[in-house]
Parts: sequence; structure tokens; C-alpha cells
Amino acid sequence: MNPLTLLELNKRIASLVTVPSTQNVWVTAELSDVSVRGGHCYMELLQKDPSTGATLAKARAAIWANNFRIIRSDFYAATGQDFVSGLKVMVRLCVSMHPIYGMSMVINAVNPDYTMGDILRRRKEMLAKLDELGIADINKSLCWPEPSLRIAVISSPEAAGYGDFMNQISGNGPKLRFRIKLFPAIMQGDRTAASVINALNAIESEQSEWDGVVIIRGGGATSDLLGFEDFDLAAKVATFPLPIMVGIGHERDVTILDYIACTRVKTPTAAAEWLIAQGKNALDRLNSIGQEIALTAIQYLTGCKEQLSQIDGRMPALPAACIDRARSKMDRYAAALQQLAFKQLQPQLSKLDTMASAVGMASHNSVDRRRARIDHLAQLLAALSPQATLRRGYSITRYAGHAVTSATDVPDGAVIVTTLAEGSISSIKH
Repeated sequence: MNPLTLLELNKRIASLVTVPSTQNVWVTAELSDVSVRGGHCYMELLQKDPSTGATLAKARAAIWANNFRIIRSDFYAATGQDFVSGLKVMVRLCVSMHPIYGMSMVINAVNPDYTMGDILRRRKEMLAKLDELGIADINKSLCWPEPSLRIAVISSPEAAGYGDFMNQISGNGPKLRFRIKLFPAIMQGDRTAASVINALNAIESEQSEWDGVVIIRGGGATSDLLGFEDFDLAAKVATFPLPIMVGIGHERDVTILDYIACTRVKTPTAAAEWLIAQGKNALDRLNSIGQEIALTAIQYLTGCKEQLSQIDGRMPALPAACIDRARSKMDRYAAALQQLAFKQLQPQLSKLDTMASAVGMASHNSVDRRRARIDHLAQLLAALSPQATLRRGYSITRYAGHAVTSATDVPDGAVIVTTLAEGSISSIKH
């Protein structure tokens, strides 16, 4: 057996690896463990299972300094982000085998369109899912109170953007008094989404204390914003009960939160300016309303003064005119009352005349009937009176002033008086 030396083995491997099919080939992969040392960029290329996320393939690669400066500049200009871990890229590379340093993959070009397309594709998928769930426009439909002076801020306390925001708020021209509370969060890296969600949960637990939420961070590499491209964070923002303003990065920077938040501004400073402008507009409207009220009051008082002047000039003649109008009114009422009384009394007077005539006739007839009856009774009385009886030949015998009806009522020797029609006779009983 004749063994190979290591150099011979490496040369044999090199002859197998360094072939046209491994030179200047385009490869898609995910960047990991990216670092820059001595101007060279070293990284690990990964291929993951789309469904499980498990690593299917892995290889080390590098971009030498003479190319890295140009590739890095072009990639940043096209995508707005640096060449960092977590990006999905399409790179052109050559596979080589060095007798001493072993096998290597050297990248000589990068297609930035592929990276941008992957980010946009994932964002489009998340937006479609939010829309399918019917929550994509919930926060966008909310309205900021006017003015919004109680603001919950989500940011890193050390971030320059947070400092810019606070400086702008505290030095606002209209002297608006804002109440600001910071809810700290990690604003870049893999823990960004979870940290911001925790801050939103803390705000939601005391949501009655706040008018709205501002999520801000300053500028930097666009790759630092990849932590915001998270579905759970997007769903939390979309369904949050308070209006949310997003001011992340620079004007060119866009994340999924910009599509679903109530308000989107360019930078943290712009977020402060928006709140100040809104408060100033409310203050201007309040001042305008106050001026309108004052003007209306002045106009009203001026009119009242003019009326008082007119009344003051008419005052001397006013009582006499009032009395004349009242007298004239009373005369009209009296005439109307007289006519009304006449109209009301005339039928009654006529009725009284008719009744008087009827009463007269009835009284006369009643008197005649009474007189006839009295005459009849007088005649009957005259016919039945003792005097009439005496004239018919009868007499009345009295003893001791009482009429005698029986002889036994008078003792012998008693004097009795007999009354005749004309005169009387005294006698003694035997």
C-alpha cells in the first residue's frame, strides 16, 4: 500500500472541487455569524427547512476586503441595510481548495433584489393573514383624542431617538404640558418583538391613563428593524385599543407596523412634532372659539346699549303712551263687553217678559179661583153659622155660659138664657 501525503490528498480534492460547475455559481442561503475582520467579511451560509426551521445545510464563506467594500456599499444603497446575520441572500461564489487553508467559498457578488424580495414577500404574507383575520385596519380606524397630552412611549431609554423625542416635547413652542411615561423595550435584535409586546401589555393594563402610544427608535442599519417584521407583534399592534404612532428609523425605513398602526411618521422627532402640532391646533381652535365668544358678547352688549339708549329717549313719553294704549284697550273691551252683555241678556229679557206675562195670567187665574172658593166658603159659612140658624127659627139656651143640650143638665130653679135671632129671654126652670 502506498499512502498519500496530505498535500497530495488536498490536491486531489482540489482537482475534484475546483471545476467549472462550482465557479461563479449563484446560491441562495441565510446569513449567520457575520463578522468583519481586517476588512474581510466572514460568515456562515445556512439552508433551513421552511416548515420546521431545522438546518439542512451549512457552509463557511468569505468576502475578501478588495470586493467587500464595493459589495457592502452597493447592497446598502439598494436595500437600506448592512450585510448582517438573519438576511436571506443570493450570492455568487467560487468554491476552491487551498493545500494549507483547506476548502473555502469566496463570494464575489450579491443580488440585493432577492433580499428585498424576501422581506417584502414575508411582509405581504403577514399583511394578508392580518386582513384574513379581519384585524388589519382596527388600530388604523382609531382616532387620536384632541389634544393628546398623555403619551405612553415604547423605546430604549438609551436610544438617541428617545432623547430627541423628549427634547422636542419638553421644548415645544406652545408650552403644552405633556405627560410622558417610558415603557422600556429592546429595539433591535431577535428579542425586539417579544420586548415590545410586553411593553404594550403593560400599557394595556392601565390604558385609561393614556391617550395613545408612540413606538420610536432612532436611525441605524435597516437590518436592525428586522425584529419588527414579526406577525405576533403586528397582530398586537393591529388590535391594540389605543391609537399607536410608529416613528422607527429614517424616512426610507418601512416595517409592517407602518401599514397597520394608526399613525406613521418618519422619525422620533417627527412623532413629537406631530403631537405638538395636534395640540397646537386644538389650542388654536380653543383660542378661536374664545375670540368668537368674546366678539359675540361684545356685539350683544353693544346692541343692548343701543336698545337702552332708545328706551331712555322714549321713557318720558312712554308712561302716557302706555296709559293711552291701556285706556283705548279698556274702551274697546268695555264696548265689546256691552255688546256681548246685550247679546247675552236680550234673549233672557225676552224670556223674562214672556214668563212675566205668563206669571201675571197665572196669578190672576189663581186669585180668581181662590176668590170664588172663598165666596163659596163664605156662603157656606153664612148658611151654617148660628146666626143663620137662629133666623130660621131656632134658639140657643145657655146655662152658666154653656149651651144646654139636655134638661137634666139644668137644676130646678136655675136661671137660663134663651138666645133668639133678635134678642134673648131669661127664665127659671121649675
